Amino acid sequence: MHSDPATTTSRCLLLARIYPSPLLPSSQIAPSQRAFIPSAAWLTLSAAGMASEKHFKYIILGGGVSAGYAAREFAQQGVKPGELAIISKEAVAPYERPALSKGYLFPQNAARLPGFHVCVGSGGQRLLPEWYSETGIELILSTEIVKADLASKTLSSATGATFTYEILLIATGSSVIKLTDFGTQGADSNNILYLREIDDADKLVAAIQAKKGGKAVVVGGGYIGLELSAVLKINDLDVTMVFPEPWCMPRLFTADIAAFYEGYYTNKGVKIVKGTLAVGFDADANGDVTAVKLKDGTVLEADIVVVGVGGRPLTTLFKGQVAEEKGGIKTDAFFETSVPGVYAVGDVATFPLKMYNELRRVEHVDHSRKSAEQAVKAIKGKESGESVAEYDYLPYFYSRSFDLAWQFYGDNVGDAILFGDSDPSSAKPKFGSYWIKDGKVLGAFLEGGTADEVKAIAKVAKAQPPVADIEELKEGLQFASKI
Repeated sequence: MHSDPATTTSRCLLLARIYPSPLLPSSQIAPSQRAFIPSAAWLTLSAAGMASEKHFKYIILGGGVSAGYAAREFAQQGVKPGELAIISKEAVAPYERPALSKGYLFPQNAARLPGFHVCVGSGGQRLLPEWYSETGIELILSTEIVKADLASKTLSSATGATFTYEILLIATGSSVIKLTDFGTQGADSNNILYLREIDDADKLVAAIQAKKGGKAVVVGGGYIGLELSAVLKINDLDVTMVFPEPWCMPRLFTADIAAFYEGYYTNKGVKIVKGTLAVGFDADANGDVTAVKLKDGTVLEADIVVVGVGGRPLTTLFKGQVAEEKGGIKTDAFFETSVPGVYAVGDVATFPLKMYNELRRVEHVDHSRKSAEQAVKAIKGKESGESVAEYDYLPYFYSRSFDLAWQFYGDNVGDAILFGDSDPSSAKPKFGSYWIKDGKVLGAFLEGGTADEVKAIAKVAKAQPPVADIEELKEGLQFASKI
């Protein structure tokens, strides 16, 4: 078939309209259509089609903490070069996300990559970007997947690239809830910031440097609210923390525990406004935020606003394709979903919590690490015919801010019994709490404990010892030492 250059060009332009870049794989172009394609253009189409589709035995979707720990477990289990890919919309290899609200924002000796790549957060080897290539694991970064077809085992990116797999590990994590989601007036002003990924942290660092000595308002009184209020104060900003609940960290703290942290923060110069919420923002002519308007009528001056009002598990790609429960993707004790060969871990997984005989979804880095490892063990165990123990997770949460560090294990249900020195003005406060229900201790909390003391309270939460007399619990760590 012969054509002049002009005809070839026009046909190629027509093809570009029919097959937008990246082009379809050659196998998807009908023979009848191929007849109209000049040979040179056909070779180009075929090459482009092949380049736009990649196949892997295993794909981890998401590039956060779970992805890094899953990759390490795959390597330990003997994954072959070229079998595994991690697809992440972030531009960097998996890292320990908790650093972003702590060391990354310090005014001196701030944490920076590659210092906190996974798996350094749990005391393991730091997996630098080159580790993945040395191990034969493909890191596909800055790539957003916009469509997942579980029936055909196909993922499609925003740029049209296609990835196929045999086994999929969903590790997409959560996205932050933004005030713009609710149409809050002025919520799109400059310097209203959120924190989830390293790009967010970089924006916050830039704002702190640009607004030295300025006023910061933190919206939210949970993990992010408490940790960021502390680190902003360490950066010599004038900090006000605002939240609608009667006390901070209400999902975990009792009123007594919260009173200590609120008192401690107040002594450090952080102002706390409780029982109201942000309903609007004022901005100057440049669009920079200048004030936060609260529901109770108060107006707070602000040079920086940081919002930490929770997150949403990123499950949208899989709606209608997998069973869901309690806001997440329902899995078994090995993190396999209702679709064989598809696993979900970390924030997105609703799994059987064996200790309490119920389905739960847990948002915390500890579970992100351990669920990823469990899923990979299950995947490889199924292949080799070896049995893997069911996931038997002890819920664990922790936080660090200022000179404080607390740990919690178990379940915070029933009556809470406080022990120790919880005076926020103490030089070295050290206190804790046990939760008791139906005569058994189900949860344990400790502020200011040593490593051995933390292990002791973990043992209590795991053992769930019966207690005949609540007075025993007031012995505090002495009680724990008996278990």
